[in-house]
Amino acid sequence: MNKILLGLLALVLLVAPPFLKSYGIYLFSYWLVYVIANMGLNLTVGYAGQKSLGHAAFFGIGAYTVAILLKAGFSFWLGLPLAMVGCFVIGLGLGFPALRVQTIYLAFATLGFNTAVWLVLRNEEWLTGGSFGINNVARPHLLGLSLDGDLAYYYFVLGVTVLLGALLWGLLRSPWGKAFTALRDNPIRAESLGIHIQGYTLLSFAIGAAYAGIAGALYASLVQFIEPGPFAVGTSFMMYLMVVVGGPGYFFGPLLGSAVGVLLPEWLRFAQAWYLFIFGSAVVLLMLWLPDGLLSIPDRMRAKALAKKAAAERAAAAARIGASS
Repeated sequence: MNKILLGLLALVLLVAPPFLKSYGIYLFSYWLVYVIANMGLNLTVGYAGQKSLGHAAFFGIGAYTVAILLKAGFSFWLGLPLAMVGCFVIGLGLGFPALRVQTIYLAFATLGFNTAVWLVLRNEEWLTGGSFGINNVARPHLLGLSLDGDLAYYYFVLGVTVLLGALLWGLLRSPWGKAFTALRDNPIRAESLGIHIQGYTLLSFAIGAAYAGIAGALYASLVQFIEPGPFAVGTSFMMYLMVVVGGPGYFFGPLLGSAVGVLLPEWLRFAQAWYLFIFGSAVVLLMLWLPDGLLSIPDRMRAKALAKKAAAERAAAAARIGASS
């Protein structure tokens, strides 16, 4: 069943965009950019169990890295790896507070980091353009083909998403992935099994930051104009919400959660001034009924069926004992 649904999704992503208008293609590309960013956040939050509210800062660092280098005359293909490596290194540094503080205190530390980065983007006009931003961010060429068109750039972003998803899938199926989940479930037990919890904590932040940096680089060329607003603390909250709504610790959680955060508000615009209220209310109700996210529904149904089966078996056993006595 899961393979059928995945195949249908792949078919829609490949076939549907040519039949959409320019804005529809843009929305699909925008959604995929957030899928990439949230894959990284899901690794940090969902698999490694760390609390991060600073993911939008790495998103912004990646975007501004590409935009500044393109403005200086360098290639997108230089900016993209620099954005990834730069965010990886900074993510390592941000991971150090996680070695000393946990839960809400770590969340506040990452929140402060996001605020600091946003202030730099907002105030250092000589580098970032400040509130005026950087415009005319070019789209790249790939193997001699221009990606200026919306549809061409969409397929490029889709290809990057699939590639990064495959890399993350392999990572999570490796001993590293098992170490991340062990770190989330019980750090003390993980350490007793020989897992270097400090190293894996730092890696969870660094790899998650690198994914956000790549997403930011793609975002800059998608919108072709960047300013500090999209990288403020509110975006970090929204990214965290997307991961939680989709299902933290579920591989396809970012795919579904990003759809809820990016595409659903657009579909609710028919409600005009009420659409944000409807969206917010739906998310609150979802968190009350499904605190583990939408992808936890099959697990909850299986657990309920197993509990029902176990209760029926106990009742049958009690009936047999009563009949024999």
